[in-house]
Amino acid sequence: MEYRTLGDGALRVSAICMGTMTFGEQNDEAQAHALLDRAWEAGIDFYDTAEMYPVPARAETYGATERILGAWLKRKPRDRVILATKAAGPSRGLNWIRGGPSGFDERNLREALEGSLRRLQTDYVDLYQLHWPDRNQPMFGQWRFDPDKERPTVPIRAQLEALAKLVEEGKIRYVGVSNEHSWGVMQFVRLAEEYGLPRIVSIQNAYHLMNRTFEYGLEEVCFRERVGLLAYSPLAFGLLSGKYLADPGAEGRLTRFTNFGQRYAKPNVQPAVEAYARLARELGVSPATLALGWVYHRRCVASTIIGATRPEQLEENLRAWDWRPSPEVLGRIDEIHLRYTNPAP
Repeated sequence: MEYRTLGDGALRVSAICMGTMTFGEQNDEAQAHALLDRAWEAGIDFYDTAEMYPVPARAETYGATERILGAWLKRKPRDRVILATKAAGPSRGLNWIRGGPSGFDERNLREALEGSLRRLQTDYVDLYQLHWPDRNQPMFGQWRFDPDKERPTVPIRAQLEALAKLVEEGKIRYVGVSNEHSWGVMQFVRLAEEYGLPRIVSIQNAYHLMNRTFEYGLEEVCFRERVGLLAYSPLAFGLLSGKYLADPGAEGRLTRFTNFGQRYAKPNVQPAVEAYARLARELGVSPATLALGWVYHRRCVASTIIGATRPEQLEENLRAWDWRPSPEVLGRIDEIHLRYTNPAP
């Protein structure tokens, strides 16, 4: 396993991060622990979760993922595990979480973190992330900024001041953002430097063959400001594995849950999936290997967050690390990208 640093090099993480959002919904505790054990054996020391998990979020399963991960964590040396979790933001409903998150003010962030620490059975997290911005911005399949959706928001400086208190108390080591855009990253960095507040070390955004929007502005910002990309959904909810091409009704998140169409039901998704699958066949690798190997070895990616519900899926994810696209293959991938540009932002 390769290890990389986030931010200015203080936090070292495995280049593959184990995602957990299926635990408590598609995986029970025993299944989840078996997957976590295999990831640990493979050298993965970085584990990502969130207070709102599992996904899809619902009151009946709220907090299950952190509880499952916490039970596993008790069996491991805490100082060797890099544990990341996220605070749910406003405007998404989720009324069963803290009465409905109203913003990233000190009360909400403290309550969110304390709840996560209890479920995770630990007294600190290595990386605490804001799951999505407090302010109005396009995300989760939206692709256009809409000023008419403006709403009251907690200023970013106040968010950082609240996080600073939790860092000072030893409950958080480092902070990061998620589902952010260039303006937000620059504000977090600028205000941290201006007021001596915690500096974000990472951004967790979707990044895969059908969503390369990170490369349009954010890549330069994060390179120059030393903010590491934690790439999530490298297989685009399983679409890039090619399994739905052979069987549109195949078992998976997109067939089991019907509320993810906003991102993946757009017009050019299907032809893009078909094009990448054809390229994979020509290269003699699986579509999943093509998609994962491409993300794993992108210069802009600090760590790739993988997910698996079955052992064989995890094994394929791990084997894909050994496949690195050549410059010629990268050129062919770019040709497809230019033909079907970001069909699933």
